[in-house]
Amino acid sequence: MKNQLIETNGYRYVEAGSGQPIIILHGLMGGLSNFAGFYSHFSNTGYRVIIPELPVYDKPLLKTTVKEFANYLHEFVGFMKLNDFVLLGNSLGGHIALLYTKFHPDMVKGLIITGSSGLYENAMGDGYPKRGNYDYIKMKSEEVFYDPKVATKEIVDEVFETVNDRNKLVKTLAIAKSAIRHNMSNDLPGMETPTAIIWGEQDSVTPPRVAEEFNRLLPNSTLYWIDKCGHAPMMEHPDRFNEIVSEWLQKSQI
Repeated sequence: MKNQLIETNGYRYVEAGSGQPIIILHGLMGGLSNFAGFYSHFSNTGYRVIIPELPVYDKPLLKTTVKEFANYLHEFVGFMKLNDFVLLGNSLGGHIALLYTKFHPDMVKGLIITGSSGLYENAMGDGYPKRGNYDYIKMKSEEVFYDPKVATKEIVDEVFETVNDRNKLVKTLAIAKSAIRHNMSNDLPGMETPTAIIWGEQDSVTPPRVAEEFNRLLPNSTLYWIDKCGHAPMMEHPDRFNEIVSEWLQKSQI
């Protein structure tokens, strides 16, 4: 997908297809390629799929927060002249999508969250990240998935590079603290946007009870489970993930 990257006006993104816009928000350690299966499928079935590259390491430290990323998204959709779109977010991306929807409910037609932070997150684990220890980073990367083989060398190398870059490490920790501060348990009951919650039954980063709590608090939500699946369902089970989203979009008349 990197060869499809559009760079203009300070934004970096990919887009394909036409029709109902779906904006995808990647996670803290994620990237555009995490949604390759979704991007390919939906951009060929009547949707305009857009994935902006979030500036997780590009903002000043004091602006490296979930709220600032939601503001960045608002600037981006203004630049793209979008409205009535669907937001899909994984992990940190789900949290940004939720906060954006709280701020701008009139802009969001539907919301899809998977492995989202916003209520609870165990991403840092016991002392993670440890700099310099490749085997440890490999183990922690594998733990994100039900099938450790999904954590390819490319994924592990990218995480290893991030935690060994002092600037990126400081901002990674700042984002994690911001995610904890921006707990949304009091906000969710007032958010009426139709929401699909798609969760891996074996997610160890945001465990299944988090999905159940999201479903309890969000008044217009539907919870879907994917078995033998960790924190990134769209990567481990792309076909099933796409099937669930299609079913929900049809049911919600989006």
